[in-house]
Amino acid sequence: MIGGDAAGMSAASQARRLKGPDELEIVAFERGHFTSYSACGIPYWVGGQVSDRDELIARTPEEHRSRGIGLRLRTEVVEIDVGGGRVRARDVDSGAESWTSYDKLVIATGARPIRPDMPGVDAPGVHGVQTLDDGQELLDTLTRARGRRAVVVGAGYIGVEMAEALIHRGYEVTVVNRGAEPMSTLDADMGRLVHEAMEGMGITMVNDAEVTKILTGDDGQVRAVATEDAEYPADVVVLGIGVRPETTLAEAAGLPLGEHGGLLTDLAMRVRGHENIWAGGDCVEVLDLVAGQERHVALGTHANKQGQVIGTNAGGGYATFPGVVGTAVSKVCDLEIARTGLREKDARRAGLRFETVVIESTSRAGYYPGASPMTVKMLAERRTGRLLGVQIVGREGAGKRVDIAAVALTAGMTVEQMTALDLGYAPPFSPVWDPVLVAARKAAGKVRGAP
Repeated sequence: MIGGDAAGMSAASQARRLKGPDELEIVAFERGHFTSYSACGIPYWVGGQVSDRDELIARTPEEHRSRGIGLRLRTEVVEIDVGGGRVRARDVDSGAESWTSYDKLVIATGARPIRPDMPGVDAPGVHGVQTLDDGQELLDTLTRARGRRAVVVGAGYIGVEMAEALIHRGYEVTVVNRGAEPMSTLDADMGRLVHEAMEGMGITMVNDAEVTKILTGDDGQVRAVATEDAEYPADVVVLGIGVRPETTLAEAAGLPLGEHGGLLTDLAMRVRGHENIWAGGDCVEVLDLVAGQERHVALGTHANKQGQVIGTNAGGGYATFPGVVGTAVSKVCDLEIARTGLREKDARRAGLRFETVVIESTSRAGYYPGASPMTVKMLAERRTGRLLGVQIVGREGAGKRVDIAAVALTAGMTVEQMTALDLGYAPPFSPVWDPVLVAARKAAGKVRGAP
């Protein structure tokens, strides 16, 4: 196993359940200090909602070793010899190298943060947030920082979550975003709602702005972030620009990569054209079940499921991972943001003709205390009425409603069929017509009336 987080150690654990140590020797290489941890939880640890780093660790190295997995921490694989069936690994601390042979190989190298090539990007006080080590380094900087000004570069999931974390830490936060609106995983009209809400929370949003350099003081510490038009003072800078598949090793070994740079696998998560090599997690591309195209989706949910599939197959069983519909949720302070399926530009790229509707509703019956507004956007295929995508922005109770749409997408339902879904109702939980079903009714009517 190359990689000791979600996909790699899920695969190792599942294979061990199927085969004992006498039947299958398992060796896992991990270049960091930790295994099986929740990278998604790092913003909440930084923000103080999670009090201790160890709460993010699902299974320690000692626990893996006690289950008969030969885990080698602080050991980085630097070469895959496919023809020879072996990998070359380097001890991160000593630099010593050695070869290890394999009968079956699992590549779970994850993703790497996008770190732009610009002046000052490596200055003290500039942080990416991908691993527990990254999170600890950021917390150390926040503890030492002389001022309380933070700039977040990027306004995707990582960017907005880190903006929230820094607000909780008492920082004055500016988010610099090169897009027209935050959350490019949403259509711009829904991103605008996120923009307005973030500014209402006291976060300064700077859109349509590309960071050109990071400025430092006489002491070498970061002091500001610069665009072509302005400078934004900063005592700490967090990079939240996104990630790319970490496939440097795989590419050098001649393994097949897709359009987005991720490894290509079959339904069993076997690397295409290679009988005894599997790959999973953030380093692979997956099938989008709605568009019918390969895409890169870096989420722990998929990584863990793919690891289970890989471990089953490597352990002599049989399992498949059919694909994804692209479901994701996030939050910034009390604003919940969710999407599943296709955005408008995704549908156009796939050659689909579609109708869109946007509705305003509430999380509970309007008369029940605590009812909060939410906006639901829905896309439906013009001729068939097939659901294509849903985006939701709202307060408490909004985000997880996207799961209704995720199930409908997976089942290939039409918006007309969705209107008959038997969802739970009581005034504390929903209006009589759930907001997702209100959008489905409106979309069904629009599809019926379309040319």
